[in-house]
Amino acid sequence: MSGLDQPRERTAPLGVAVLGCGYWGVNYVRVMSELPGVRVVAVCDERIARLHEIGKRFPHAYLTPTLEDALQTDGVEAVVVCTGAQTHHDVTSRCLAAGKHVLVEKPVTTTSLDADALIESAAQRDLTLMVGHTFLYNAGVRKVKEYLTNGAVGQVYYLYARRTSLGPIRQDVNALWDLAPHDVSIFNHLLGMQPEWVSAVGAKVLRNSREDVGFISLGYPGGIVGHIHVSWADPNKTREVVVVGSNKRIVFNDLDALEQVRVFDKGVEHVPVEASTYGEHTFLLRDGDIVSPAIEVSEPLKNQCMHFVECVVNGETPATDGPAGRDVVQVMEAIDRSLELRGAPVAVRKGEIDGDRDRDAAHSAG
Repeated sequence: MSGLDQPRERTAPLGVAVLGCGYWGVNYVRVMSELPGVRVVAVCDERIARLHEIGKRFPHAYLTPTLEDALQTDGVEAVVVCTGAQTHHDVTSRCLAAGKHVLVEKPVTTTSLDADALIESAAQRDLTLMVGHTFLYNAGVRKVKEYLTNGAVGQVYYLYARRTSLGPIRQDVNALWDLAPHDVSIFNHLLGMQPEWVSAVGAKVLRNSREDVGFISLGYPGGIVGHIHVSWADPNKTREVVVVGSNKRIVFNDLDALEQVRVFDKGVEHVPVEASTYGEHTFLLRDGDIVSPAIEVSEPLKNQCMHFVECVVNGETPATDGPAGRDVVQVMEAIDRSLELRGAPVAVRKGEIDGDRDRDAAHSAG
């Protein structure tokens, strides 16, 4: 949708249905119920016992185990899709076909071909399609982005992220698809670009049918390197992103309520000297102050939901729109292929994929 569209006049709250009542689904029901100008009209989940639990907390919502019933409920204009990742394409397609605006949890789909189909469907119907990359609505991540945007970090050398814990273990996707999309979206957002290649290795240390630990390297334009470590089998829960630049090193720790972002005024740069004395160059190290900037106190999920509602009501393009979600899926596809090749580098396919191309080609090295 175009940000130039005229705002839509509204006299009633935006009617929302939440599809799927797992951990995130319940949170979406709670947050949407708290937003002004929004009414949770319906909640859908195949598990009747789960619906009973939701009914006790949110007695005003209509509860149904069927998707069709939820979409046909009077007053539903927008939906939040919190079903399993493998179902995102089918469920979101049906929601768009029914004329509903959609906020779908990450990943938008599990193939970029399916993501392109959703993008096209939403555009044809002039509907909002937004992907729930919640960390991009985190005030700490936004603060890190400010430092990169204003040039304070200097030249970015590399980034790395750790996203580990002891479970929960999902049955629909492996740990890389479960956890890494968060950090891929953060890296892409901070750098303003996609990686050119990835290399990934994983292991099934819990003797699970899926990889429960993974190590991912990403090569971005300009020689910038990223690294992501994800795990369902680590005794320590970590949610950390580090950016290392020529002027500063920035640490984002989502689990540190007091100092979510720390900025280290430290850097290293090479100083050219005469070859006959020291060789081609020498290095200058700088060790300065450590600053913890003030971070706005806000709930990322609430920020994301507010943005979705604003986009629906005003016809604006979401910050995490369909193409942004597809970009992450394209990286994940390359990661899958690299896993198959035991860590061999795989090129990341960029942009829209030809809809007539064979699906298997989406998993090739490109």
